[in-house]
Amino acid sequence: MEQTSVGVLNPRRWLVLAVVVAAQFMYVVDTFIVNVAIPSIRTDLDASTAQIESVIAIYQIAYASMVITGGRLGDMYGPRRLFLIGLVGFVATSLACGFAPTGTALILARLAQGLTAALMAPQVLATIHSLFPDAARSRAFAIFGIALGLGGAVGFIVGGWLVTLNLVGLGWRSIFFVNGPIGALLVFAALWLLPVQTQHKPARLDLVSVLVLFAGLTLLVGPLAFGREFRWPLWLFVMMALGAALLAFLPRLQHLIARRGGAPLIEPALLADRAFVRGLVATMCFFLGNISFYFLVTLFMQTAMGLSALDTGFVMVPLTLAFVVAARRAGRAQANGISALIKSCAVQASGLASLGAIAEVVNTPSMFDLMVPLTFFGYGQGFVMAQLFSTVLRTVAHSRAGSASGVLATTQQVANATGVAIVGAVYFGAEAAHSQRIALIAALITLIVALALCVAALEWLRRSKSPAEVRRLDPPLRAGQRASGGAGAAS
Repeated sequence: MEQTSVGVLNPRRWLVLAVVVAAQFMYVVDTFIVNVAIPSIRTDLDASTAQIESVIAIYQIAYASMVITGGRLGDMYGPRRLFLIGLVGFVATSLACGFAPTGTALILARLAQGLTAALMAPQVLATIHSLFPDAARSRAFAIFGIALGLGGAVGFIVGGWLVTLNLVGLGWRSIFFVNGPIGALLVFAALWLLPVQTQHKPARLDLVSVLVLFAGLTLLVGPLAFGREFRWPLWLFVMMALGAALLAFLPRLQHLIARRGGAPLIEPALLADRAFVRGLVATMCFFLGNISFYFLVTLFMQTAMGLSALDTGFVMVPLTLAFVVAARRAGRAQANGISALIKSCAVQASGLASLGAIAEVVNTPSMFDLMVPLTFFGYGQGFVMAQLFSTVLRTVAHSRAGSASGVLATTQQVANATGVAIVGAVYFGAEAAHSQRIALIAALITLIVALALCVAALEWLRRSKSPAEVRRLDPPLRAGQRASGGAGAAS
C-alpha cells in the first residue's frame, strides 16, 4: 500500500484511475439498466405502476440527497476509506436488489443502493483531482467522461441482452447479480492500489446540515419524479417550494456553522468561489438534457417505432462510438477551454435539430435514419462531458475536492431528474394533444433550449472578473498546440 500526498506523483495513478472509473461505470450502468428490465420486473413481482416508477426514482433521489455528504465524509476521513465503504455497500445492496421478493423490498434495496453510491461516487472525482497534475488531469477526466457516456449505452444494451437470455432462469435479477463478481474484483484492486491520503481532516459531521440537505432535495426532486403519476396536484408544488426554501437556506446555515467553529457540510469558501458557482450553473443546464434525452429517444423508438430493447441498443451504438472518439480527443487536447465546450454544445444542438427535421419529413423513420443525427449528438456530448467536470473543478483547492465533487454530482443528479420531468411533461402533453411525432419534435426543441442556456452559462463563466480565473478556465494555447490544432498528448 502506498502513501501519497498532494504534490507527489503516484506512479500507479493510471491503475488507480482504472479502478475508480470502473466503479463509476458500474454505478452509471445501474442507473440505466433498470429501464430495460421494467416490464419483466413488473410482471414477476406483480408490482404497481407507482412501485415501478419508485424503483427508478428512489435510486436517483437517494443518490442526489446524500452525495454531498459522501463528498464531505471523503474530505474528513480520506477518499480511499469512503470509496471502499461505498463500493462494498453498493455490491451488497445490488445483491439485495437481485434477491428482492416483492416490489416494496426492491424499492428499499434500491434506496440503499443509491445511498452507497453516494458514498462512493464523489471519491472518484476527488481521487482524479488529487492524483493528477494539470497536464494529465484533462486526459484523466476525459476517461471519466467516457465511462459516464458508455455506462448509459451499455446499460441499455447489456440490460436487454441479460433479460432476453434469461440466464439460468434469473430473468431481470441477473442485471443486479452481475455486480457481485465485478464488484468483488474492484474491491480487491482498490485495497491493493488506492493510496492512503494522509492529509484528510477528521471532524464531526454536521447532522443538521445533512438533514436539511436530505429534506430539501427529497421535497424538490421527489415531486419531479412522481408528479406525472399524481397529475400534479397543488400539494406537490407546495412540497417543491418548501424543498427549494430549505436548499436556499443551506448556504446561510453553512456560514453560521463555520462562524461558530463547526465543520460545515459545504465549506463556505466553495460558495464564495465565483468560477465554481458559475460552473455549477453550466452543469445544471447541460445535464437537463442528458438522461432526459435517452429517456425521450428510447421511449419514442420502443413505442412509436416498435423497436425491441436490443434494437434500441443497436441504434445507440454509433452515438456511443462518437461519444468515445470525442471524449478521447478532448482528453488529448490540453487547455481547450470554454470555447471548445461552447462549440461542442452547438454540435449537440445540430444533432437534435437534424433528428427533429427527420421526424418532420419522414413519417415512419427507420433505425438507420436516426443514426446520423444521434452520432452528431453523441460527439458533442462526449466532448463536453469529458471537459466540463475538469473545467468546473479547476479552481478548487485539493483539500476541498471531495466536497466540491459532491456538490457537482448533486447538481448533475438534480438536473437529470428535473430534465426528465420537464421533457416528459412536454412529450406526453404534446402526444395527448397531437401525435408521438409532434411530441418528439416538441421535446427536442426543449432540449435545444437547455443547451442554449448551457452556452449562456459557459459564456458567463468565461467572463469572470478576475483575469487569473479567466486564464485558468480558458488559457491560451501554446505554440505547439496551435500548430496541431490544439491536440497534444497529456503526460
